[in-house]
Amino acid sequence: MVKKVYTTAQEFFAQNEGLGLNLPYSENTDLLAAPLSVGKLTIPNRLACQAMEGCDGTADGSPDELTVRRYDRFAAGGAGLIWFEATAVLPEGRANPRQLYIHKGNLDNFKRQVERIKETGLKTNGFEPVVIMQATHSGRYSKPEGTPAPLIAYNNPIFEGDSPISADRIVTDDYLDTVRNALVEGSALAQQAGFDGVDIKACHRYLNSELLSAYHRPGKYGGSLENRTRLLREGIAGAMERCGGNFIVSSRMNVYDGFPRPYGFGVGEDGTDFDPTEPVWLLKQLRRQGVELLNITMGNPYFNPHVNRPYTMGGYEPPEHPLTGVARMLHGIAALKREVPELKLICSAVTYLGVAAPNVVAAFVEQGGFDMGGFGRTVFAYPDFANDIVKTGGMDKNKLCICCSKCTEIMRTPGGTPGCVIRDRDVYLPIYNRQCKK
Repeated sequence: MVKKVYTTAQEFFAQNEGLGLNLPYSENTDLLAAPLSVGKLTIPNRLACQAMEGCDGTADGSPDELTVRRYDRFAAGGAGLIWFEATAVLPEGRANPRQLYIHKGNLDNFKRQVERIKETGLKTNGFEPVVIMQATHSGRYSKPEGTPAPLIAYNNPIFEGDSPISADRIVTDDYLDTVRNALVEGSALAQQAGFDGVDIKACHRYLNSELLSAYHRPGKYGGSLENRTRLLREGIAGAMERCGGNFIVSSRMNVYDGFPRPYGFGVGEDGTDFDPTEPVWLLKQLRRQGVELLNITMGNPYFNPHVNRPYTMGGYEPPEHPLTGVARMLHGIAALKREVPELKLICSAVTYLGVAAPNVVAAFVEQGGFDMGGFGRTVFAYPDFANDIVKTGGMDKNKLCICCSKCTEIMRTPGGTPGCVIRDRDVYLPIYNRQCKK
């Protein structure tokens, strides 16, 4: 099984044909330089930096030196949209003691961060990128003091096995009401800080995402599809009402978890194949509420990363070729776009495509499969990917993320601050050696 990223188009063609995946490919990458209108804002091009958490904020949740450095690189890199990383809206919802956390006490620090992103983009590229803040509650992955302090929607035996999390860590409906209010308040603070929009995060099994599969949870946040999507829908509605029409309200959303019911969203009654029925219903509801832009993803980076990224190496042998996971993600997003064509969708999971990434993204955009290419791990390794695509029509094989997952290894160590160990080695190789080679 070939697991390296593609450094030539021919490598991609051979694998795509050999696996029968029918991923399209276009030489017309110029269309990725075209602007995209979302509400009253214009995103300068069709390339986005996905939310890549650095776990390097200050104790009070403000951006710190490595945070500022990272966004300087992203802003100078030329992407039209910067999806700003997971930012907690409640202290107990932080995924680690250095996760960003926006509140009234540090609002000025976020203002300075956004201003710097805008100024850097304008000075370097002649335009200000659109910046959307990801508002989060980490739920089962909460570690505000550095040790696990999960807050869950329900116990999931796929994760917990024979050791369920204690019942007092299952959040009440009243607490979820508090989370909804905090998401709305966090959205208002994001607007005051100068962000162009907010993402009510509902992916990767964090709290809002976990609720999407709370089939057996009692009360107003479980059971029916309307109830399971309540926190997301009401959080978005509240943010829209609070912030007004010039502010983008969106979500980075899991449409497929990759494990069976009643513990996985986006699957049918039997098996684990992607079933778009419930995701399509949700997308249509959000469009009726006025949502114009959604950032789509699948899988869980902590449980089945081959579905989420996909990945080329790690703690287990994936059951499929990485390109199969890419195809499921991209064809799945295109299937949603066909059902809700009026929504503007951002794709995920293109890093593994290597030099073929801009051509595959361009082909899907050309065919109406989605509207923007979202690049995740790539941005740690290759922050100027967008400028290279726009100016040269492609990506430099010598700058590519090689999908080694060392950034993830760092992130999963206590106190780790992830970045690219290979391409940004002067800063992150010492961190990797300190954190991961004890």
